[in-house]
Amino acid sequence: MTTPLFHFNRHRDDIAKEVVERVVAQLGGSGADPRRALQLALNDAAFHEISRLEKAGGRQASRLDDWRSLARRIGNASEADLRDEVQRRTEWYVDDVIGHFDRRVYRFATNVLPVGLSALFNTTDLTQGFSAFKDLAARIRVEGELESLRSLADKGTLVVVPTHSSNLDSIVLGWSLTHAGLPPVTYGAGKNLFSNKLVGYFMRNLGAYRVDRRLQHLLYKSTLKTYSQVLIERGYHSLFFPGGTRGRSGEVEQKLKLGLMGSALAAFSERVRRGDTRPIYIVPVTINYPLVLEAESLIDDHLKAEGQARYIIDDDEFSRFSRVSQFAVKLMGMNTSMIIRYGQPLDVFGNRVAPDGTSRGPDGTVIDPIKYLQRDGQAVADPARDAEYTRQLGRAVADAFLRETVILPTQLMGWVLFERERQRGGPGMDLFTLLRTTSDEPHAWDELCATTDRVRARLVAMEKNDEVRLDGTVRSAPIDSLVKEAISTFGMYHRKAAVRRAGDGVKVCDPKLLFFYGNRLSAWSETLREELS
Repeated sequence: MTTPLFHFNRHRDDIAKEVVERVVAQLGGSGADPRRALQLALNDAAFHEISRLEKAGGRQASRLDDWRSLARRIGNASEADLRDEVQRRTEWYVDDVIGHFDRRVYRFATNVLPVGLSALFNTTDLTQGFSAFKDLAARIRVEGELESLRSLADKGTLVVVPTHSSNLDSIVLGWSLTHAGLPPVTYGAGKNLFSNKLVGYFMRNLGAYRVDRRLQHLLYKSTLKTYSQVLIERGYHSLFFPGGTRGRSGEVEQKLKLGLMGSALAAFSERVRRGDTRPIYIVPVTINYPLVLEAESLIDDHLKAEGQARYIIDDDEFSRFSRVSQFAVKLMGMNTSMIIRYGQPLDVFGNRVAPDGTSRGPDGTVIDPIKYLQRDGQAVADPARDAEYTRQLGRAVADAFLRETVILPTQLMGWVLFERERQRGGPGMDLFTLLRTTSDEPHAWDELCATTDRVRARLVAMEKNDEVRLDGTVRSAPIDSLVKEAISTFGMYHRKAAVRRAGDGVKVCDPKLLFFYGNRLSAWSETLREELS
């Protein structure tokens, strides 16, 4: 299997140079007034950075004078000076973004990470030796199109696009790639994660590049997108989270960021124009947790300011090692596994890819992706066309996320109980009132099991129709066992259990947590509500 990332450091300086040259050329524009285009790009960057830095403190604020000085000079600067300024600032951003790859760190990590994860995710007495680590693969199950992906990695470039619900995602995804026999990938990670010295050391040396989500101006976004595109063009297997950040609501992501998605299509277009016809395969992946480490912080953040989430949560459960350790130990004690599912790959236009690497239409006919880019037999640039193709790819990835999501007991029970609470509240009760209160009346065990069984039956039919995936317990366990397992799991980690047994029934204790976990089924709610009555 090809591992281009092993040779990254040899080409690192050349990659950085190419990114800078392209960004300067792009922002300079090809229109009649390149000076004006450069002014607009710098003015946009200065405006956003001055606004941000005026609210910041510490070392960040030290750059404020530089941006204010630039803002004063932009109007009178010559085209050459403006171009130099764009180049200087792009070089600074590229230097901040670009990653490294160290084979020695990779060998160490691939040997130690399974042991480290096992130690973290294991309640067994470690005096028993390395045999205590044997259950890791049973607790973090890796499923899906693995054999096909191993073959495709040699034929083209993989771009892995996972769902994102926890800061643990990057760690468990890295382990899953190694466990599945897939090549290492380069990926963008929030700059805040690099502040942890140990985690940051491994990320910096294993191909991760830094993404500062506080920076929202065109110059920085162009730098990020171009860096991602150049890596893919050069054949580096890559990963990015198309949701942009962790999902706050618990729902399966459907509103995806198309910027980095477009970089895969742009990379393929550039390859074809250069006569390089190697395919690029988009690999949707779902990460399915029975419990989510940061669930309490995420759902609170989602609900604040009428659902308008802060872009970065600075202090959540991931930032406290004791909470991470507690979560990991509890996860290993569950009967339900965490599941990482690799879906059927897509081409950059959203067509499904067969195991032999060919793109296929809905009826199974073979499609040549290169023809999407051609006019009169020649590959041509067409930004409007490519923007529509990117939207098409985004829809295909969002659909794949739904198909490949694995419903777990906590998510099924969260949905059923929250919907029953909604029924009790009546049609006049709005969501936020419902989330602040509970009905205080236990749900009768027999009624709850009967309702859950009907909803489960509908989900089983949907799975047969390739609409969703079900964990084995959800699919076929006795309904009493399924409900008991969900209730037990809910009580294992969070400060306040979402539900608890109360005599012959089940009492809701934290409706916000039920809402969060039940939201995993929100895409199918309209259909599933038919089974509630």
